[in-house]
Amino acid sequence: MEVDVLSTPKPNWLELPRDITMNILQRLCTLDIVTSASVVCPLWWNICKEPLMWSTIDMITGISMDMITDLSQSDSYYFEYYRRLERICRYAVDRSCGHLKEIYIKKFGTDDLLIHIAKSASHLRSIRLEKCYDISTAAFNEVVKNQPFLEELDIFHCYDYDQSTDFFEFIGHSCPLLKSLKFSPRIEKVGDDKCDDLALAIAKTMSKLRHLSILNNELTNNGLLAILDGCPLLESLDIRGCLYVDLDGSLGERCSAQIKELRFPNSYSAK
Repeated sequence: MEVDVLSTPKPNWLELPRDITMNILQRLCTLDIVTSASVVCPLWWNICKEPLMWSTIDMITGISMDMITDLSQSDSYYFEYYRRLERICRYAVDRSCGHLKEIYIKKFGTDDLLIHIAKSASHLRSIRLEKCYDISTAAFNEVVKNQPFLEELDIFHCYDYDQSTDFFEFIGHSCPLLKSLKFSPRIEKVGDDKCDDLALAIAKTMSKLRHLSILNNELTNNGLLAILDGCPLLESLDIRGCLYVDLDGSLGERCSAQIKELRFPNSYSAK
């Protein structure tokens, strides 16, 4: 017996409302938007030209360094790949026309790129820099000094950033609305000398923090106590690798009472 099956027409994606299409495209990483989605058809190209499409620039997702097969060419390949990623990021920043809110960069960041961002965006809410070894503290400061609305800052294994009082006080004074700070130094080994400079700078200038992660730092119980006093809104605290902190006794009780989510110094700190 033959059964008639009604054929269901395939959806025409071009007939979707423009705002829904934009919402879908915004879920892609920046690399995919620039190199793929924007060249699919004229409609998508026009949508991708709108500044609101670039309110988030994600240059971490979709970035792969595992495509090298000829190790003899690896250095030149990395250089060209990084430069291509930097050009794509600059293109996206320019497309945002001042609407940039979030930017995430991995490995290819440079001083010139950060200066370009500093001149193009003044309403950033979130910055993440991961393994950006060619960015200096001076260039980073050029960005944050123009970001009074910044709420989230994540610095992971970046080369030239120091842990001085001045560096973190500058961040705190420049970004009074900062709610989340994550800092992990490139050198994961804790130094021999105890030092509470970072902790005291945070306590002094970042009173609105709700989430704090400082990995492999030389802070002591005194520094942690200063943070608890200076950041009364703190909800989560990650101090993995901070081996000079001892949470036995009253300080541990204070942390348990004030902090909802606590990651302990002796926990594994790889990210």
